[in-house]
Amino acid sequence: MKTLVKTFAAAALIAVSTFAMAAETPVSKTEKANVNLSTADFALDHYVAVTTEGESAGVEQLFATDFSQKIQASNAQSHSREAVIKSLKKQKGERLNCKVKTDIIEESADYMVAKVTLKFEDFTKTDLVTLVREGNEWKVSASINSYK
Repeated sequence: MKTLVKTFAAAALIAVSTFAMAAETPVSKTEKANVNLSTADFALDHYVAVTTEGESAGVEQLFATDFSQKIQASNAQSHSREAVIKSLKKQKGERLNCKVKTDIIEESADYMVAKVTLKFEDFTKTDLVTLVREGNEWKVSASINSYK
């Protein structure tokens, strides 16, 4: 009799835990994740993670509404905020095989200019990133890339 009671108790426990797990609502993949951008350093670190490590959480939150990207090359290019975000989302989970070096060029209470150097095997990409404070968050407002 004790074995039968234990069996029913175990079955009930399994059923309750199964229903509890099924009742939890999974986070939608399209739902925006909130990222801590309360300091310029956090925002810069997140920018590096997004551009080099395939991080996709908080991509829309990271870029200012007037963000622009310029690529200095033989044929100079400009990209809008929407185009950059779309491109970065496509790179979700892809890590770049490079060494990253970050230098703060100038910093004040409301803006920061940083130099992010990505050293690949055959070339180097230099990214001058401008971050600005918008309310309580820091955002990337501009990026200028060059290649050597």
